[in-house]
Amino acid sequence: MVPVTYNASLDAIISSTTNSTNTVVLAWREKPKKHLQMTSFNIAQGIHAFDYHSRLNLIATAGINNKVCLWNPYVVSKPVGVLWGHSASVIAVQFFAARKQLFSFSKDKVLRLWDIQHQLSIQRIACSFPQSQDFRCLFHFDEAHGRLFISCNHQLALLAMEREASTRVKSHKSAVTCVLYHSVLRQVISSDVGSTVCFWMIDTGQKIKQFTGCHGNAEISTMALDANETRLLTGSTDGTVKVWDFNGYCHHTLNVGKEGVVDISQILVLKKTILVTGWDRAITVFRPQNFNQFFIHPEEWEGGIQHRDDIICAAFLPPQTLATGSYDGEIVLWNNSTGNAHYVLHPDYQRLLQSKSDTSPQKLLSAGRSCSSRPTAEQATLGASSYETGTECDNAVMRLCFLEARKNTAATGGANLVSCGGSGYVRLWDTFKKQLLAEFLAHSGVGSIIMATDKLNQYLATGDLNGCLKIWNIEEYCLNSSKSRITQAPTLIRSFQPHEDQISSLEMCSPGGSSLIISCSVDCSVCVTDVCGAPVYIFGQAKHWQLESCFSFPKKDNNLMESEIQEESIRETASLSNEESCLDPTEHSLLDKKDKDEPTYNVGSSEVINLAIKYKERNIYKKKTHNLYSSEILQKSSSVFRSLSIGVLKELPEVNKPAFLLDPEKYFREEPEEACPQTPEPPSLSETLKAVFVEKNLFPKDILDRERRAKQLCQETSSEVNIKRNKKYSEIFMIEYIGILMLDSYEKQKELITSKFTGTGTFFQILLLLIIKEVK
Repeated sequence: MVPVTYNASLDAIISSTTNSTNTVVLAWREKPKKHLQMTSFNIAQGIHAFDYHSRLNLIATAGINNKVCLWNPYVVSKPVGVLWGHSASVIAVQFFAARKQLFSFSKDKVLRLWDIQHQLSIQRIACSFPQSQDFRCLFHFDEAHGRLFISCNHQLALLAMEREASTRVKSHKSAVTCVLYHSVLRQVISSDVGSTVCFWMIDTGQKIKQFTGCHGNAEISTMALDANETRLLTGSTDGTVKVWDFNGYCHHTLNVGKEGVVDISQILVLKKTILVTGWDRAITVFRPQNFNQFFIHPEEWEGGIQHRDDIICAAFLPPQTLATGSYDGEIVLWNNSTGNAHYVLHPDYQRLLQSKSDTSPQKLLSAGRSCSSRPTAEQATLGASSYETGTECDNAVMRLCFLEARKNTAATGGANLVSCGGSGYVRLWDTFKKQLLAEFLAHSGVGSIIMATDKLNQYLATGDLNGCLKIWNIEEYCLNSSKSRITQAPTLIRSFQPHEDQISSLEMCSPGGSSLIISCSVDCSVCVTDVCGAPVYIFGQAKHWQLESCFSFPKKDNNLMESEIQEESIRETASLSNEESCLDPTEHSLLDKKDKDEPTYNVGSSEVINLAIKYKERNIYKKKTHNLYSSEILQKSSSVFRSLSIGVLKELPEVNKPAFLLDPEKYFREEPEEACPQTPEPPSLSETLKAVFVEKNLFPKDILDRERRAKQLCQETSSEVNIKRNKKYSEIFMIEYIGILMLDSYEKQKELITSKFTGTGTFFQILLLLIIKEVK
């Protein structure tokens, strides 16, 4: 194979061969001429590959003679530089344009990085590929992301460059993978690839605590909270999902991958089940009521396998609708109660799914036709072939979200499901009519995207691989069904770039009434901002923020609230009067009799308004989506207060002022100060003492008795020891004395006494000699 490339900056074609003559051929066309002009470089033994640097105007060749040569396209006589260092023939070269460096790879599997300006090797890496006689290599450097790909036969090596030191604040030490918001604790929970979970205060951005080594060295790919927000679930690439409390204790370990490495993309916690997706075409299900052990194994999903590719995401709409999205762009609708799948949505087609009891063939519906129409066999074959030949990653479903705040979509036919993913598109579906209502390009030229929406479904936030975040207003978007597909995008509220790299997770919350967007990224940061355009704050920054002062909150209109409350009170009193009119006459008489016996309570309308304003302030930011009470319930609940009559407060008569207001001098004048009596001096300490002070009186009697007994015992013991010692010495003395008496001559006795009793003194020796002499 002869490498050939076209360079736009030179408007030329470059080709190379392994021959020593015409090794590199450069052809170009001048504007006034039609024929190509050609020139060639002759390199000994030929080359394997080449690369061109447009800024430096250099061509690098990978020589069979172990050399890397640098050529000027206009000077063919000799190279402008030769890079020496490889001990085997060079098979691949590629420029690093931003740093003016060059990569080269040789047959002995050695990678070198060269500095072009100084023509020096600045790094050498030996790749661990297996030895093989048939050596085929492909070489590519992704300069935008600093990643080098090297393939050797059937193996691929990825080398990533270390990021340059940045002054940007980092929330984690490694790339952040998921972020959640705990509405009860008002905390943000984030996880990273280093298996660390951090907890942050949303009000100040301060870190509260962190759990390290949650899954050992495995990456945490996703997280979820249970319905009561009392348990945290973390999913990892080690094939397990762990259930934690907020003190860092792991209660259960769910063996999702059955002791294998899997890619868990989402954990969906429902009322009676926990669904895990991400690495297979099937759904893994766990039932919390069976959590009676630490290690939990999955149960079989009753619906079986309905997807053609890996399931990436899932969403649930009460009471029983489950939607799952896969890598090939298909969205499968399930009945969560029975586990049966009944329909497949796709941008290019829709198809019915046969249940276990249904033996009829599957029906493939074109996206342009109505869902109720039956396509012919040719149309079904055409739809299936277009699906197979199309680019699957362009339609990959990365996120699914039901618009739960839209309660009347079944009647009006509006969109109630949002999906996003490949090619930067956002699509809105009507799951009741099985129809794609709208699709628009949210991010162009960035690949797949992710999204999140608020609880009221007013805003939609989308993030891409470049760290760009966009906020859309979808409150009035696709509220009604239409025959034609809508391609116009909703109103774009804000577009900015809070991160330097890919946004990995998004979360929207409303603490205090302001809609906030929390995002995390591969650049190790977790950020928060609002919809209206507040600055971006990073969790972990040195300066903490105050939620009320940094983010905009809706203003409270007290006049509007008062008018609304007055209207509500008027409606309530009218309903009460109507209710009383509907009562039986006997019931009316009983009420009248009771009113005569008991006093009547008159409550002023101003007090009602003031009390209701306080209640309204707490709930002014909550949007009413449906009537909370039916008319029957209102009548039953209000019947307790039938006897209350609400009217205007009566004016109070004038009250005479009290005497202390009329004559304040009499009651509040200051009294003259009286002379303070002299206090007698206290007697001295010596005068007050009744007895001589003894230190021993400070201690308890039992301690003093114990000390006295100890001293007495010590004295008795010492006296006994002295008696025994004296008795022993006397016995020794008598034995020595008898031995001396047994000697014949006085001179020998004297000599023995002097030697035996040397340390006793001269007086004792003389006394002993006199005693012996007297005895004799």
